[in-house]
Amino acid sequence: MTDTASADTSGAVTGGARTVLRLEGLALFIGMTLLYYIWDGSWWVYALLFFVPDLSFAAYLGGPRTGALVYNTAHSYLAPMAIMTTGFATAAPLTLSIAMIWLAHIGFDRALGYGLKYATGFGFTHLGRIGKPSN
Repeated sequence: MTDTASADTSGAVTGGARTVLRLEGLALFIGMTLLYYIWDGSWWVYALLFFVPDLSFAAYLGGPRTGALVYNTAHSYLAPMAIMTTGFATAAPLTLSIAMIWLAHIGFDRALGYGLKYATGFGFTHLGRIGKPSN
């Protein structure tokens, strides 16, 4: 009998590690939203910008490889962390607000199981398959 985790060749994390990554996403979402609240950020700005990273879905019109590249760029911690660091270094409130909202969005997505995408298609992520399997 084969262990399911060792037989999985999808490139997706499974089991307890997947749960930990999703909980980290939830912690990031809650933490950044709480920090934004403490920061006394505008909730209109939060609502307006929260789903902006999802505009990266449009890149899938260029195919799965382009879609994955653009989506992953918009859903990686790299840019918002650089923006947050810049915001702290320059004491720029809007810059910090954008970074907090962006990180909250990424955490929200990860908590729901939407991971970074593989070039094989939108439904293939580092957190596992999403969506209905094709027949």
